[in-house]
Amino acid sequence: MNQKTIGTKQLILSGLFIAFGIILPMCFHVFNMGGPIFLPMHIPVLISGFLLGPICGAIVGVITPILSGLLTGMPPVLPTMPIMVLELCGYGLISGIVFSKTNKIYLSLISAMIVGRVFALFGAFLASLTFAPDINPIMYIVTAVTTAVPGMIIQLIFIPILIKFLVSNPEIRKSLAS
Repeated sequence: MNQKTIGTKQLILSGLFIAFGIILPMCFHVFNMGGPIFLPMHIPVLISGFLLGPICGAIVGVITPILSGLLTGMPPVLPTMPIMVLELCGYGLISGIVFSKTNKIYLSLISAMIVGRVFALFGAFLASLTFAPDINPIMYIVTAVTTAVPGMIIQLIFIPILIKFLVSNPEIRKSLAS
């Protein structure tokens, strides 16, 4: 997909993915399924990178946790939201870049998951220097990753199936490309 400009469709779809990124975690919390375990906000951000490209993916990754934090309190504004902004920005950016260059779903997804955590590590490091001096960046990431294993498994199973279906469907692919 040509990502030099953001068209009306990309803007509308970005808004839709942001809405999913706010609503899906709320659904998980209603059923007492922890967000840090199942990572429901990550899924729409990763998918937006695949389908809309790196710029829209990164924008969705930045806006989603900010709006969700302000509207629902999830994630908490401090210290978690700024760290998640960087992490999800990395997810949307890298899934979009790698997929647009390689067209390989698993490579794109795993790359995004790794680089997103590196972005989160950087965010935790910045937080430890500023507004959250009690955070140990390495322990923050280790805890986040070990807690999120079920969510990462869900991502590795369902996102490739969904992306493969959407990208292989000619009507959907055509509507995303225009």
